[in-house]
This record gives sequence, C-alpha cells and structure tokens, in this order.
Amino acid sequence: MAEEELPGVLILDIGGTDGVLENLVDLLKKHFCLITMKEFLENKKEMRKKIQSVFVFERRPTIDRELLESLPNLKVIGNSGVGVDHLDLKMISSFGVKVTNTPHAVADSTADIGMALMLASARRLVEGNVLN
Repeated sequence: MAEEELPGVLILDIGGTDGVLENLVDLLKKHFCLITMKEFLENKKEMRKKIQSVFVFERRPTIDRELLESLPNLKVIGNSGVGVDHLDLKMISSFGVKVTNTPHAVADSTADIGMALMLASARRLVEGNVLN
C-alpha cells in the first residue's frame, strides 16, 4: 500500500526575519508538506493543487483575492497569533475557506512581560541601571 501524501501547507519562508521559526519546522513537517512562497511562485501550476492550507506567521503571507483564486484546494488558513483582524474574513469565507488562530498562545508571555514592566517601573530599575 502506498504511503498517503501529506497535505501541502503554504508558508512564506523558513527562518530569517519573515519566515516560520526554525524550531516549528519539524512539528509542521510531521503533518504537512511545507511549500514556501518562493517554491509556489516558481511552479504555480503543480503546487497550486497540493496546497490545502496556509500558515500565516507574523501576518505573512498576505492573504488576498489573487492568492485565494490561485489555490483551488485550499481548506483552512491557520494564523499563528491571537487576532485575525488583518484577514478579510468575509472574502476568505466566500471561497469556502475556514480561518483558525491561536488565541491563548501568548497569554502567559504577555502576562509575564506585563508584570516585569510593572515591577521595573515600581522599583525604578531602568533609572537605576543608567550609568552616570
């Protein structure tokens, strides 16, 4: 029996300033065939049918009508982050595509930094750290 091919996920890139964090790549590869935007644009005809999802990381890749029209098998857009206000949900849903996000992914980190800022302010740590 032939091994079933993993669904394709479109990502902007791997690593660098705009790409998916390298420590997420192994996890994604367990469930998806990763297709970078560069690979997609170089071979649109073949890649467009493989892509069933888009992983939006740091608001990239940009989801617009042109991209949605070029991905006939797209089922879901996964946004890595809390909000989806940067996505046109009405337009995306008109293509029959679902949108998901990670609403609690950074809750602990946000609380930690908030507490650190309050403590630093109350104890005047920044002012105490300035060299005269």
